[in-house]
Amino acid sequence: MTATDTTIDTPDTARAKSTGTGKTASLYRMAMPGHLCPFGLKSKTLLELKGYRVDDNLLTSRAEVDAFKAAHDVKTTPQTFIDGNRVGGFADLKSHFGYRVLGKGDTTYVPVIAIFGSTFLMALAIVWNLYDEFALATFLKWFFATSMVALAIQKLQDVGGFVNGFLGYDLLARRHVPYAYVYPFAELWAGVGMMALIGTGSALIWLVAPVAIFIGFIGAVSVIKAVYIDKRELTCACVGGGSNVPLGAISLSENVIMLGMGLWMLATWVAG
Repeated sequence: MTATDTTIDTPDTARAKSTGTGKTASLYRMAMPGHLCPFGLKSKTLLELKGYRVDDNLLTSRAEVDAFKAAHDVKTTPQTFIDGNRVGGFADLKSHFGYRVLGKGDTTYVPVIAIFGSTFLMALAIVWNLYDEFALATFLKWFFATSMVALAIQKLQDVGGFVNGFLGYDLLARRHVPYAYVYPFAELWAGVGMMALIGTGSALIWLVAPVAIFIGFIGAVSVIKAVYIDKRELTCACVGGGSNVPLGAISLSENVIMLGMGLWMLATWVAG
């Protein structure tokens, strides 16, 4: 079926198109003038990457899409057929090839890996550009500070969603809800302040370090109680609302780092 066809292939025809010599697949995807289905394109690309010759069938109007769904008794497009069998949509195709498909509520560490991987590279770039030689302490300063800023940005994208998750375990926020709304801004303030002031000897450190120490200490105690004492299974609000990162070591590390950085700033100022 091409972009100008109005005939809808029957299930038997679709299965027949996916058989033959070599690796052959038949794909039916939406490609209307006002909407090109991204999952259809992703299905086509995945099949091609797996070495399949794709019989690419475009559904170019709402009438064709509806007729295809009715004829094949399916609720969505795209639909892929391989070796005479209907595989299904893009998620089903990924599962067919052995890829993990996350369902609603499944835990994942991808957001955390993305954030810390990016801030790790940012810290390396900053040290490479601004300093004559690599020093671990300097690198850690930038890594921790940029990580705090990145995590604060994630929370600030949806403060309400963050608050919903944060109230599930933070001890202070559960007693004083406004603290939950202040937290992302306090973390941003502490992270940016660390980037600007640590190592400078400025008395302005006293405007930053106590904030990091306070929110870091309360946060660490809250996570320890919720996860390691009460044994509760919760999602972490560290990367904002709606994430499926489990509460535990990641969130504890975030708070311990803030606490440690705040103490480090004060120690540096006193020593200077």
